[in-house]
Amino acid sequence: MFISALFRPQTIVAIGIALVLATAAYGFAAANTVPDARLGDGAGTVSGYTVTNVTYYLDAADPGLLERVTFSLDAAATTVRGQLVAGGAWYTATNTSGLNWEIDPDPDVNTADVDTLRIVAAE
Repeated sequence: MFISALFRPQTIVAIGIALVLATAAYGFAAANTVPDARLGDGAGTVSGYTVTNVTYYLDAADPGLLERVTFSLDAAATTVRGQLVAGGAWYTATNTSGLNWEIDPDPDVNTADVDTLRIVAAE
């Protein structure tokens, strides 16, 4: 009974359509182009930065607010971010000159909330 159902004209047409669609899908996939890319593997030393000369500046009008923090790194960096409250917002540091950086949180942070100074830097 199954074999006779397989040779019905409707079944043969359905199988033929499926084969045509599969061939067309393969043709479209084969036509995809992917741009050249680079990939590599290597090793290098990753060392940390030393943060020094940390200075906290309080808001002149409300000393209960931290207006900014300045600090120095021991080597050049291109990206520096800082966190003042554990688990809180990350602030982008601005290079003020050479190895000197500044975090200026906006809005100012309550001094009572400041519980960490975490600096992340990369060159």
